[in-house]
Amino acid sequence: MSSSALPSVHPTAAPGGPLIAACLAATWLIWGSTYLAIKWALVSFPPFFQMGTRFLAAGGLLLAWALWRGARWPTRAEWVSATVLGALMLGGGYGATAVAQTTVSSGLVVAFIAVVPALVALAEWPYGVRPTGREALGIALGLVGVVMLSMGAGFSASVSGLLVLMLACVTWSIGSVWARHGLPQALGGGSLALAPGAAGYGSQMLAGGVLLTLAALAAGEQPQWPPEGRALGAWAYLVVAGSLIGFSAYMVLLQRTSTALASSYTFVNPVIGLVLGVTLGGEVVTSGEWLAAGVVCAGVVLLLINPRS
Repeated sequence: MSSSALPSVHPTAAPGGPLIAACLAATWLIWGSTYLAIKWALVSFPPFFQMGTRFLAAGGLLLAWALWRGARWPTRAEWVSATVLGALMLGGGYGATAVAQTTVSSGLVVAFIAVVPALVALAEWPYGVRPTGREALGIALGLVGVVMLSMGAGFSASVSGLLVLMLACVTWSIGSVWARHGLPQALGGGSLALAPGAAGYGSQMLAGGVLLTLAALAAGEQPQWPPEGRALGAWAYLVVAGSLIGFSAYMVLLQRTSTALASSYTFVNPVIGLVLGVTLGGEVVTSGEWLAAGVVCAGVVLLLINPRS
């Protein structure tokens, strides 16, 4: 789950060139590989501790860099927004995803999460945003694929993992919609504006990291010390590559290409995640689960064809 909460940025340059190719490779390969990295890091770092420390480190680095570049410190209202969105997207989205991966393979997790664009489209209905016929077909395909996936051997062996993953997708989707449209009228309305630029996203990661770390303390999580070498390397990879490089690459794509091209990671990541889970993680994915993942991806592709701005 990555940057659905980013505000829409109209493209300022045509796609193409080595920079765009490098940024696409970053969002496709890096974000697709983070699910296996989470799985490896879980050997030494429990789920809430792993995610909390990851976002504390990444958020601290990003906010420090933004302040060094001349950004202002977020206001109190912006910190409140960062905390609300951090709780939903990082606490619920990433935290629950890590918990699910203690019992579900990384390949199936990333395939399941591909349905998030469909959930986001559904969550926009209270704001008067209605899906087109093509988008409705994409939503239906995505949901059918998820049902097929949840009936496979990988999920049937862990009903609790499936339920936690569903929670992760729902909280991420709600946070994404609230970040774009503000609070729904049922909750009083109003915007959830972050500080401008990198300072805003750094504050959101810091707020989410604090909440996840508190959850780790409340759950009594105990990291292994000293950590296993691969687990420590995976954690560092998540901080630097997953949070900092991947995030920056996505921002460049939003500024220089179409939204559809920038968002293409949502249907590439499941393929990358499944392949890496099978080849490097030693995970087993049945032919039926591969088919279900393909149905999910087909639904997401429909949602990304000529998306509305």
